[in-house]
Amino acid sequence: MGNPRRNPSADDASGFGCALAEGHPAQLTRLRRRLGHLEPLAEVAVTLPRSGETYGILRPLDVDRLLEEAERDPEEQLPYWAELWPSGIALADALSLEPEVVRGVSALELGCGLGLTAAAALRAGAELLATDYAPEALLLTRLNCLANAGREPATLRLNWRRPSPKLLATHGGAGFPVVLAADVLYEERDVEPLFRLAGQVVAPGGLLWLAEPGRRAAARFLALARAAGWDGSAEAWDGPWPDPLDQRVRVTVHRLRRP
Repeated sequence: MGNPRRNPSADDASGFGCALAEGHPAQLTRLRRRLGHLEPLAEVAVTLPRSGETYGILRPLDVDRLLEEAERDPEEQLPYWAELWPSGIALADALSLEPEVVRGVSALELGCGLGLTAAAALRAGAELLATDYAPEALLLTRLNCLANAGREPATLRLNWRRPSPKLLATHGGAGFPVVLAADVLYEERDVEPLFRLAGQVVAPGGLLWLAEPGRRAAARFLALARAAGWDGSAEAWDGPWPDPLDQRVRVTVHRLRRP
């Protein structure tokens, strides 16, 4: 979810801190209009496995067209952001069960995708900055958060390999006390850039909540974290998931604390 997809140096911030959306119907209409090039959009009904909280998440139907567009991307990134992954559902569920972790806290999400985890963080009371490479993902996250949580997160377009100076300067460069990431490790080439970024954006003593379904790239990331002194706990999620093809997927939610 949320891998970079277009211009690798682009950077577009909408401001930090979460602002309550006023005039929801009008704003929802404006956001939907800005996403017209992604139509048709379909709503997926999501019930979180343990908390039972429900969401309606809009996602693009024409993934083949997105794949064709990705062929022109200089970094050859695939549109992972356009799928609703079990890891995002598990991380949203974990936040719903432990809202005190992010309530009133300045939190960062790396790779927001369609915005399910972001919406759960906002429902829990987080002051959230959601980041992704794809501008479409940022718009969909704003739309889905407004529809499901009643407010939008701040958003920032982000390339892990060349992180925005504005992001790194947040909180005086001290980092965020909580950073969220769901299914962001698809390819081996992403491991080291993401680990370097985590060391820059997670505050000393802060938490990285990483949800992943057992890919080799994630195992390598976790090995790097352990070698660098990160520790914490892990918990498995077995669904059920909305997509019947995902029913055998087991997601692990890692709570990693930076030394």
